[in-house]
Amino acid sequence: MDLIFTPEQEAFREEVADFAKREWVPLGIRATAVGVLTGEEWTRSKEFLRKLGEKRWIGVSWDEQYGGLGKSVVYQAIFHEEMVYYGAPIDYNDYVAGAALIGFGSEELKKRLLDLTIRQDIIWCQGYSEPDAGSDLAAVQTTAVEDGDDYVINGSKIWTSQAHFADYIHLLARTDSTVPNHKGLSYFVFDMKSPGISMTPLIDPGNEHHFNQLFFDNVRVPKGQLVGEKNQGWVVAMTALQSERGTNMLYISIARRLLDHMLEFITIANNVPLRVDHKMRHKLAECAIAVQTGRRLAYRVVGLADQGRPFNAEASIAKVFASELQKKVAQTNMEILGLYGQLWQDPRAPLNSEVSDSILGTIPNTIAGGTSEVQRDIIAARGLGLPRR
Repeated sequence: MDLIFTPEQEAFREEVADFAKREWVPLGIRATAVGVLTGEEWTRSKEFLRKLGEKRWIGVSWDEQYGGLGKSVVYQAIFHEEMVYYGAPIDYNDYVAGAALIGFGSEELKKRLLDLTIRQDIIWCQGYSEPDAGSDLAAVQTTAVEDGDDYVINGSKIWTSQAHFADYIHLLARTDSTVPNHKGLSYFVFDMKSPGISMTPLIDPGNEHHFNQLFFDNVRVPKGQLVGEKNQGWVVAMTALQSERGTNMLYISIARRLLDHMLEFITIANNVPLRVDHKMRHKLAECAIAVQTGRRLAYRVVGLADQGRPFNAEASIAKVFASELQKKVAQTNMEILGLYGQLWQDPRAPLNSEVSDSILGTIPNTIAGGTSEVQRDIIAARGLGLPRR
């Protein structure tokens, strides 16, 4: 896809960037390499999210009957790219849960939950991964058993980002254990305040609380909260994951931000002898070229989606390239700064600890949303048509 935008799209990009610079940047909340905020930062972001909800930009490409603005997915990508670049807390779960609801949800669920999502009145978390079912998503063992007008859910989910803030969860559970794994799953959305849900915080290597392990003990979910048909959850999840992998602007925008901040830093820092270090100059040039390449790969996915064409393999290509690129830019920045780049939450740390934070954050991004190894399997099987064995 050529990166040529209409005047209306360019005007929208400028409007989004101006909004982010005016409403988010002055808050002074440190942009993270994983795009997720922690406790105090989350509390401080509430007013921003309220203003964002008034703009209805989360649903810029969703149908107007569900509260969206009815524009093309190109607008959604532009919005995501600019907001993430300025460090604003745009949650990919909005798009994953939204894709599941738009594609398979009942009209009641669509009208109620999509509008609440657009207005940022509810926050989502994702119940996919389990202690024994990470990349092998079809191996999910959390169960949902019919009981009258409800399903009763038991089991555990892990690595659940921002579950401690979330109002709703979109979850994959096993409803039939007598059929092949991927044929016995169902997809649910329900309130995180439902009785029987508990959680344990999982603290990451940067001493941040992003992740949680969730436990479901006889959680009753009304049958109306089922998304799609019973035992068709695999199809719903794959559609939703395709949407997640189509939001690779997250990774590209973070990589672009990390690179631009380093370039700005070295132009004013007298103690970085980069002007005579040809090796590092070449590495930065390689990163700059790769950022633009990744941006084009991401917009290729957007272009295919806009045309209504399949983009499964292309999304995996964009995802693995972008998340690996994030890691490369972070490592290059660390090489430039040397030992000072390793300082974290220290007043002497350059760039407000951004470099050390990015080293800690970009490595998990090659795992989240499907590991690089899984993405390469998808590219091989669905993109190149290679046999599985």
